[in-house]
Amino acid sequence: MPSGIARLVEPLSNLGPGMSANTTPMVLYVEDEILLREIVEIGLEEAGFGVVLAASGEEGLQILEDRSEAVTSVVTDINLGGGIDGWEVARRAREINPTVPVVYVSGKDGHEWTSKGVPSSVLITKPFAPAQIVVAISSLLNTSDKQD
Repeated sequence: MPSGIARLVEPLSNLGPGMSANTTPMVLYVEDEILLREIVEIGLEEAGFGVVLAASGEEGLQILEDRSEAVTSVVTDINLGGGIDGWEVARRAREINPTVPVVYVSGKDGHEWTSKGVPSSVLITKPFAPAQIVVAISSLLNTSDKQD
């Protein structure tokens, strides 16, 4: 994994006996703003999600490649400060897993969602409450489960 701040908040090895990665939904959260990462991380954990954090699109893609079987949903900022953007993170996530739920967050690039966003995704505009992300992920996961 590239050096940086990407980290696994809840290691899969800590899920407990008899539990699998599917027992605790694991969210990949890609966000370059540290305060947002921390606030959303707390909200997701309090809602029962495991969280993998990445500070850039490059780190997010590396996590997807290394842990694709563990990531059950992706939340990504769109503008990640240069390099790979959230649009690309989501496209690559869907190449790896065509049914992975995707939630985009953005302060200014949301108008491009209809043309650049992956199908069946959700866009949440900044500012937002962490509960909005929890509801969006839960809804997408429930929809995904019904389609399986």
